[in-house]
Amino acid sequence: MKTLITGGAGFIGTNTADRLLGEGQQVIIVDDLSRKGSERNLQWLRERHDEFPFHQTDIRDYEALRDAFQEHLPLDLVLHFAAQVAVTTSVQDPRMDFDVNALGTLNVLEAVRELEQDPVVLYTSTNKVYGALSQLSVVEEERRYRYADLPSGVSEETPLDLYSPYGCSKGAADQYVRDYHRMYGMRTIVFRNSCIYGTRQFGIEDQGWLAWFVIAAVKGTPITIYGNGKQVRDLLYIDDLVDAMLLANEKIDATQGQIYNLGGGPENSVSVWLEIEPILSEMLGRKIDVSYDDWRPGDQPIYVSDISKAKRDFGWQPVTGVDKGLRRLFDWVSDNADLFS
Repeated sequence: MKTLITGGAGFIGTNTADRLLGEGQQVIIVDDLSRKGSERNLQWLRERHDEFPFHQTDIRDYEALRDAFQEHLPLDLVLHFAAQVAVTTSVQDPRMDFDVNALGTLNVLEAVRELEQDPVVLYTSTNKVYGALSQLSVVEEERRYRYADLPSGVSEETPLDLYSPYGCSKGAADQYVRDYHRMYGMRTIVFRNSCIYGTRQFGIEDQGWLAWFVIAAVKGTPITIYGNGKQVRDLLYIDDLVDAMLLANEKIDATQGQIYNLGGGPENSVSVWLEIEPILSEMLGRKIDVSYDDWRPGDQPIYVSDISKAKRDFGWQPVTGVDKGLRRLFDWVSDNADLFS
């Protein structure tokens, strides 16, 4: 199999490329290396694997992007991960956010449509396309929030409510990917990801919050909790996400044109601080001091993915629990302190 990965030097892209290259498959990486840690991820891949094609290309540059696709025909799979990933950045610079997420995704789709073949295209969207989910009944408990009426979490049938420039740009891209299946017959898949975490993730305060907590705790950097720390998210370890993407590709007859909510599901849901802090403090061997600030716009008090559609359509479910995954992430950060200096 020959796979082209946009954002291939990012967190998800690096882990996916490492898996595929380790299996002896052909991988082409397209990345503009603008994100912190991407150059180090690319170097890490080069140290672990034989030569593979790399294009330092911005997905906003259609001509360069198209040339990268055309150079490596035939392609079997296109994994589109390249994106602007922070809500706060989208608020500060909505035009850039739109250009990268919406226009960049359109560029990817058009580059594929020009090919004289039909590779599978899988796009990683976000749960933020559902907005604040204020219509859902939420119960506040001592250490977390929970849904009053959704024990399995949020399904793909939930109406879109694009909140923030980031939600709008990712939502527009999400719908373009879906519609290119309906209009042009392209074999596309959309994953609306929840909180993905794991090694090679250079988390920052605005994105990749769990990795940021671990990095900050290990370094002794101050941590700010926005809201009361009871917000709940379902966590999915990166290896499980890679498994899901490859399985969805294998079952393309069932998955093409479909949208899937991808996360750890109810069994891997935690409150973002009150339930993470005890685990992280035990690993660190000391109490972690934090400060609190106001809720950020559009922050959902709870988001948990209903992952039953993915299980039904391509037989996937997570296998890495939060304790095990968080330990792997903590050990990686602790063993690679030089990467975060």
